[in-house]
Amino acid sequence: MIEKFGYPNKMAVPRVEKVTLNTGFGRMVVSLVGDEQKKVSQGVVEDLSLIAGQKPVLTFSKKSIASFKLRKGLAIGAKVTLRGKRMNDFIDRLIWFSLPRSRDFQGIDPKSVDKSGNLTIGLKEQITFPEVSPESAKRIFGLEAVVATTAKTREEGLELLRLLGFPIKL
Repeated sequence: MIEKFGYPNKMAVPRVEKVTLNTGFGRMVVSLVGDEQKKVSQGVVEDLSLIAGQKPVLTFSKKSIASFKLRKGLAIGAKVTLRGKRMNDFIDRLIWFSLPRSRDFQGIDPKSVDKSGNLTIGLKEQITFPEVSPESAKRIFGLEAVVATTAKTREEGLELLRLLGFPIKL
C-alpha cells in the first residue's frame, strides 16, 4: 500500500481501528411481557458474547411508539465494540468461517464500503459462527458488523480490506 498510494512512512498506512457488532431484537420482545422479555434478551446477549468474546451492552428504546407497540425503556438491542486481539480474532473468524458458511454468499459487495473506507456487513443468522451451535440457539437473529478503518478514502479502505483477506467482489 505504501508504493500504491505513496504514503510518506509506515505510520500513514491505514489500519483497522475497531469492529462493532450490533443486533436488534425489538420485534421479538414487543409482544412478550416480563420474564419472557428478559429470557429473549439474555439469550441474545449470551450468543453475542460467545461470538464477540466479551459481554455486550443492551440498548434501550428512547421513546414510546404506539404503532410499533414499543414502550420507553424496553431493551431492544445489544452492541459490542472489539479492539486489539479480540478484534483481530473476530475478523479472522468472520473471513474464514462465518462468511463462507452463510447461505448464498457470493462475496462482499464493494458498495458496502463507505466513503471513509469503513465496511458494514449484515449477517442474517448468528449460527454461521462456529461458537454458536444451531441446536443450542434458542432464537435466530441477524447482526451487523462494522469494520472501522483509519483510511481516508474509499479506495484505500477497499485495498486494505482486500489485503486483509475479505472476499470483496471485483
